[in-house]
Parts: sequence; C-alpha cells; structure tokens
Amino acid sequence: MQLTSSSFANGGRIPGKYAFCLPDPSSHATFGPNLNPHLAWTEVPDGTRSFALICSDDDAPTRPDDVNQPGREVPADLPRGEFFHWVVVDLPADCRRIDAGEFADGVVEGGKEPEPGPHGSRQGINDYTGWFEGDVGMTGRYYGYDGPCPPWNDARIHHYTFTVYALDLDTCPVEGAFTGQQVREAIKGHVLASASLSGSYTMNPRLMD
Repeated sequence: MQLTSSSFANGGRIPGKYAFCLPDPSSHATFGPNLNPHLAWTEVPDGTRSFALICSDDDAPTRPDDVNQPGREVPADLPRGEFFHWVVVDLPADCRRIDAGEFADGVVEGGKEPEPGPHGSRQGINDYTGWFEGDVGMTGRYYGYDGPCPPWNDARIHHYTFTVYALDLDTCPVEGAFTGQQVREAIKGHVLASASLSGSYTMNPRLMD
C-alpha cells in the first residue's frame, strides 16, 4: 500500500490549519482551525474488507513537570511516550481517500460526540480525553480527530504518524469509547497491509524557522 497527502509532504511540516493549537505571541497558544488532513491510499490488497486509521505523536513528554511552564523548557532528551490524535475503524473496502476537513473542522471544547463518521466509519477517543481531565471548560471525551498541540516550550519537534491498515474484517471488534491501543490489539492477525506517512509540528518559536 501507498499513503499520500496533499495537505503536507511526508517528512515535512504540518501546516497550522491542521493543528489543534497555533503559536500566539502573548498567550503562547491559541486554538487552531483543527481540520483533519487529506489522506489517500493506493495498492490495496485483494481481500480487503475494511480499513482502520490511526494517528499518533511519538514525542509526547512522559513527565509534565516542565510542560508549558514559563522560564522553563521541556528537555529534548526527556523520555517520550505515545499520544493518540485520531482513531478510526470500519472505513469501507471501497474507500480510497479522506478529504481535508471531512472528519474535523474546528476545536470543540469538551470534546466531540461519538457520532458515526463519514463513509459509515466509527471513531474512537483520542488522548486529549485524558490530557484535559479535570480542566474546567475542556474536560470531556474527545472523539475523532484533534490535531497537534505540543508543549510550546518543548525542545523537541514532535512527529505525527498517520497509518492506514487494510483489514480482512468487515467490522473492527471494538465498542464504545475505544482507544488506539485497543484497535491495535483488535486487528492483530487481521492486517493484510498497511501504509504510513508522517509530518512534524512545533509550538516552540525557537524551533519554528
């Protein structure tokens, strides 16, 4: 399989229109347009019955001590973990593209509802659900796509990987507020092929040039 995007080049910077947050000179961060990017895939194997899609950031800080703290910077060598930004299952076998803004357009404070996605798909929760837990005005379940918003003082540029999986399943066996990790577990042994591309994003002014 091959995965491409007209929204950003593989290995290139993700434009701000696809981000949850944009840099702001006075407040460090402000909400962005938060459009999902365009994705298209080809060379789909015979026997494909549905697709799953996962987007994650592998550069998320594992400790919050320095995150978004004035006068401090998140060290580049701090151990990192994974942060899921988008989880989709049950894209039909004849689907070959997702248009920019088709799944997400704007930040929804408190999270989106678990409504059926385009093409009859289902969307799981992303990790903003846990990040905003206890934050008055923002807490809630964040279903579907929510784009990059790395710490504005992180010394490391973040990288976001989009992966499409061709499955021999009509329906992915996950329910409710399912997560990216739960989808990965559910599709083990059912992946006929997969394809990935990645883009980078930073909110740190020092790293933006």
